[in-house]
Amino acid sequence: IGISLGTMIGIASAYVGGWTDILVQRLVDALMGFPPIILALGLMAALGASVNNVVIALVVILVPGATRVIRSQALSIKELDYTLAARSIGASSMRIMLRHMLPNVAATYIVLITLTLGFAIVVEAALSFLGVGIPPDVATWGSMLELGREHIDKQGWMVVFPGLVIALIVFSVNFLGDGLRDIMDPKLRGR
Repeated sequence: IGISLGTMIGIASAYVGGWTDILVQRLVDALMGFPPIILALGLMAALGASVNNVVIALVVILVPGATRVIRSQALSIKELDYTLAARSIGASSMRIMLRHMLPNVAATYIVLITLTLGFAIVVEAALSFLGVGIPPDVATWGSMLELGREHIDKQGWMVVFPGLVIALIVFSVNFLGDGLRDIMDPKLRGR
């Protein structure tokens, strides 16, 4: 959700330009000024521990980075010949953004999703480990790590396996994103 919202904001900000772009980028700068885990902890402290609030916190920390990356790519796409040609024949702004700009940022979008999915898993585990994430009655890898931390001297495997699973999932998602980017990016394809 955060990456999709950031993508839409980044494309719209780059296309509209002017004061709107400046205002959006200053808001993105303000959000990026906070370390993501500290921002998530602050949001969870303000909103309370629940699954929905973890999703809200993750969306808030993921939107600024996606907006910045997609905006930079959309700025160059905005000035390409086919976008200028679409504008000159009277295509609407929405059509240009959805039909010409969005497909050209798809490879970056997929890489961002897979990279930030691993980051989101780690942040959720950290929030649950600290006790401010998902409530304790819901099993998460972070709460399993916290429970294992209490018994690490007697049953060390209670920490090893949740930590190992978190690492394997994050590596797997990152490798999947790398493979998808290689497949979908026409510049990286061989003959």
